[in-house]
Amino acid sequence: MTVTQPKARAGARGRRTPRESVLAERFAVFAECLLTGVWIAVASLPLVTVPAAFAAGARHLRRRTAHEGGGRREFTADFRAAVRGGWLVGLAGWAGAAAVRVDVQAVRAGIPGGPLVGAVGILALIGGVVAGLRAAAVWEPGAAWRGLLADAGRRTVLDPAGSFLLVGGLAVVVCSALLVAPLAVPVLGALAAAAVAVEERRRRR
Repeated sequence: MTVTQPKARAGARGRRTPRESVLAERFAVFAECLLTGVWIAVASLPLVTVPAAFAAGARHLRRRTAHEGGGRREFTADFRAAVRGGWLVGLAGWAGAAAVRVDVQAVRAGIPGGPLVGAVGILALIGGVVAGLRAAAVWEPGAAWRGLLADAGRRTVLDPAGSFLLVGGLAVVVCSALLVAPLAVPVLGALAAAAVAVEERRRRR
């Protein structure tokens, strides 16, 4: 009896409890989000490739949470597929941001009606970014960006709770960039994960 008891204790110590397994899995997903943020940041350097980078990152995280294989090579392949039509979306997005900047400058110049136009422009820009994130979260190879954005726009309006969560994620990215610029890079992965979670939440509902 005295011989078998230490062995039993050693076996119990070497066996992970369900709680430890869940914590380890969640930590692994969190670490994967941070790494994905770095991939997204690098793929977004040409600026017009931002939607494609988020689409590839979101698909990578969906594979990760589904316990499917995939790594940097799969991310690169998804990015190349998404950028074929995604660069036009990125170009339109930056054009919209430039238009909003003009509106903000009009507000500062004191042009009559400027505050209203500026507020509408900022809200439209935020709504467009949220719709873009939701479209990227459900992107699959071969999907048309026009259809994805149209559906995402409807979900942005019909699911205000999910859209508000993504607005909060955007605020975290902006604050991270303002406080410690390098910190915004891994946070991009967390934003992509939030978009995936919002879409999965709506799908289950």
